[in-house]
Amino acid sequence: MVPVIGFCAYSGTGKTTLLIKLLPLLKSRGLRVGVIKHTHHRFEVDKPGKDSYELRKAGAAEMLVASGRRWALMVDTEDSGEPVLQEMLNRMDQSVLDLIIVEGFRHEAFPKIELHRPQLGKPLIYPEDQSVIAIASDDPSAYDTSLPLLDINDPEAIAEFIASILQKKQG
Repeated sequence: MVPVIGFCAYSGTGKTTLLIKLLPLLKSRGLRVGVIKHTHHRFEVDKPGKDSYELRKAGAAEMLVASGRRWALMVDTEDSGEPVLQEMLNRMDQSVLDLIIVEGFRHEAFPKIELHRPQLGKPLIYPEDQSVIAIASDDPSAYDTSLPLLDINDPEAIAEFIASILQKKQG
């Protein structure tokens, strides 16, 4: 299994914003990173009028679109409830990855970095979630914890923290 590290936080904390900055830093360290993002909203990755969209809407249970540069598989799940992280991990081609970053799935148990901004007035996910391994915040002095405290505005330091975790798992 490829190592998995999640980022959990309440909406509006900046998970995606941080990951957009973090991914190039991890890539520059030679890491091949896959991402799984959970959303609570219906979404379309294809556009009405495109052949793949029309074929899927016509009844294809799975629709794979491929070109010389990328491919995408769209699977309709018939409102089967919230996705299960392990099922999503099983769909990733782990043979080409060094790390999988998960955004969301905060109610599942796997190593996570909690992003927290005290000014938003939201409670901490940790200590209720024992799988939180660190807290990244814009005010690290606001916490009384033995967990590592990271600066949410320092993606380089967060990349270093993730790299150190991967080294420990390999060693």
